Amino acid sequence: MVHGRSIRARVTIATVVSFGILIMSGVTVISLAYPRWARAALVEQADEASRRITTIVDTHRFTGRIPPQAGVGLLQVVDDEGRVVAASAGLAGQPPITSARPSGGDSRVSDRVCRPEGCMVVVGTSNRATVYGPIVAYAAVREPFLLDATFMPAVLYGSAAALLALMGWAAWYGVGQVLAPVERIRCGLERISAEDLSRRVEVPASQDEVAELAVTVNDTLGRLEDAVERHRRFVSDASHELRTPIAGLLVRLEAGLDERTDADWRAAMADAQRLSDIVGDLLLMARLDAGAEIAGERVDLGRLVEEEVARRPARLPVTVRAEPGVFVRCSPLRLARVLTNLLSNADRYGDSAVWVSVRGSGDEAVLEVADDGPGIPEEMREQVFERFTRLDRTRSRDTGGSGLGLPIARDIVRAHGGELRIEDGPETRLVVRLPRD
Repeated sequence: MVHGRSIRARVTIATVVSFGILIMSGVTVISLAYPRWARAALVEQADEASRRITTIVDTHRFTGRIPPQAGVGLLQVVDDEGRVVAASAGLAGQPPITSARPSGGDSRVSDRVCRPEGCMVVVGTSNRATVYGPIVAYAAVREPFLLDATFMPAVLYGSAAALLALMGWAAWYGVGQVLAPVERIRCGLERISAEDLSRRVEVPASQDEVAELAVTVNDTLGRLEDAVERHRRFVSDASHELRTPIAGLLVRLEAGLDERTDADWRAAMADAQRLSDIVGDLLLMARLDAGAEIAGERVDLGRLVEEEVARRPARLPVTVRAEPGVFVRCSPLRLARVLTNLLSNADRYGDSAVWVSVRGSGDEAVLEVADDGPGIPEEMREQVFERFTRLDRTRSRDTGGSGLGLPIARDIVRAHGGELRIEDGPETRLVVRLPRD
């Protein structure tokens, strides 16, 4: 279906209008200028032939027909009494070709004579001292049929109209061929729904910009499918994570209403706190996913780490090696949350000790948290940064982590322009790299 405001129609109209103005302007100029230029050239040719005749009759009479002169074959010599005293074969036996004669002291006269067989440009040159006495030598050149007053504009404007029609069709067809793959991409996108994002659009074999557009669309659909799948998985996991502490909380509250033991109330409080922590983590992740702007200030990373380690209780001893003067621009509260999550992970999985180090490396600030736990298999080092992922599936969901600590830490680090990854080493090493200020 072609819409009134379609690209195809607009390009076709723009092509016809722009080239129409140009072509019609050229046709108008040609139709006005060409007859004048052509007749001036014919007059010049006839004038040359006429002057040659006047030179010849200065001393010689023509004994027969006048031979062609300067490519002109229609020639006459007319005396003072209007008699034709010599003529070329084309005008033999005919009266004077024109009655126009030079006057006012001018030796040259030009005229345009039209007959049923066509029009001619006639030039006459006078000579009063010839073997014939005073004469006028006439030379006539036939005008091309294109110089006809009505025929030439009709041909020019008709040809211009046909050319514009051809250009309009070529523009319509050409743009249609170019946009055909785009239309197929549009139809392909129209068939894709939120329930099924696995379909892809056709990639043309042309290897041009349209093909690149199709590849980009497919890449975007792939990212969208992955995002939707992650969202569905996130909602499912979040529902499961929230249901467990809520169910436990309800059970303990119901038991507490009857027995009112301190142990039940403490367990209920623990479930409520766990529920609060999960909700807080979900809200933080929502803000990070929304790209909320993080207010930054210049912070000494080593001092921040030392203060956070000293403030936080831990199951395992923590050794800190902090290089002084390593500054970063960050939100201290958010970066402290990163360190808390990394320390919690190391404290939970370490066997006997946790090590934290801060150092500068070129234009980067490097924060490293290591523990002597069982380690993370290389093939699972990216999986641990997925939401609600736990490596220890046997650990109780009530006492284990929520599976959001490391994903939140990575999102916060990336929001600060850095990166968090697990690197090789004898221990489990989580390394944060941030731009140095």
